[in-house]
Amino acid sequence: MTIGVLFGGPTPEHDISILTGLLALREMQRNSSDTLGIYWTKTGAFYQVPAGVEAESFLEGLPKGSIELSLREGDLGGFFTVGGRMGKDRRLDLDAVVLATHGGPGEDGTLQAVLDLAGVRYSGPSVAGAALGMDKWAFGAVIAAAGLPTLPRALLSEDTQSLSFEGPYILKPRFGGSSIGIDVVADLATARARLTSNVHLARGCVVEPFRQDLTDIQIALRTYPQLSLSAIEKPIRRSSTAEILDYRDKYVGGEGMVSAPRELPAVLAPGQEEAVRDHTRTIAALASVRGVARIDFLASDSELYVNEINTIPGSLSKHLFVDPPLAFSQLLADLVAEARERPSHRYSAAGADGLVLRSAGSIASKLA
Repeated sequence: MTIGVLFGGPTPEHDISILTGLLALREMQRNSSDTLGIYWTKTGAFYQVPAGVEAESFLEGLPKGSIELSLREGDLGGFFTVGGRMGKDRRLDLDAVVLATHGGPGEDGTLQAVLDLAGVRYSGPSVAGAALGMDKWAFGAVIAAAGLPTLPRALLSEDTQSLSFEGPYILKPRFGGSSIGIDVVADLATARARLTSNVHLARGCVVEPFRQDLTDIQIALRTYPQLSLSAIEKPIRRSSTAEILDYRDKYVGGEGMVSAPRELPAVLAPGQEEAVRDHTRTIAALASVRGVARIDFLASDSELYVNEINTIPGSLSKHLFVDPPLAFSQLLADLVAEARERPSHRYSAAGADGLVLRSAGSIASKLA
């Protein structure tokens, strides 16, 4: 059984994706030699990287010794080595691929759709689950419709003249991650100005009331072999003057989310732990969660709100599964098993029996 670990991609979260991918790759290679790394470059190309490659090898772009790959759709699709002028392309016989692709097309359903068409089994969210999780507006609407507590939010455009809630405001890329491109502004005029100055808001902007009295609370879940929840953590901001938990708080430290400062388990107000766990189980069904995901909440001593979902979390949230303890090797093995035993999608042509075509008659007559 050969397993691939796919990481990188044309996304602002490219670097942290490399870290997560290398962590997973190294752990799997400790237990099996039949594991290979697939690097997705910033320009969208795929390469098989040499065993033992380190993070610094990607600073100049492509690690030395990498082998170009192509991803092909169809019955005999999959990843192929590119043989060049004299060589012959060879299909990689992969049983499954572990996805460590944060943000952008690696987490919004784009990559998942291509892998479905190519017949490649993969870990993590399905196309639908990935698309919903990446769309902050759609995810918030689903949460609100289900009656779960969430802060009000709206779509912001240059034509927005008023909002149903008061400032200050927090602006979030509609289709972005949980920290890159986030802006906090005092008033609506400044918020509208950010639409042209913040490149991350180009595809859409979700605006919410900024509540500095609320702190971040996070919990992970996994869906195989059965739904199980992690311990609850309270991330700690590196600066006491920071308005939000930013990218540096989460990822700058050498091992992604693993090295970020935190309170684990989080000390919560009475009843909040039970509420977080209940809401998380509900979200697992609402958002079609598959694999490992992280749910982010906002809380004070008297309030609790669902914030967002991360369908392929940094470091695969391995640091949160401490009660009961779960080895990273087992977490990865279960992701692989789920990918192989519960494929995210199987296309079917059932019902396309030719009846409509036989009764259609001449196309020429329909154009007359």
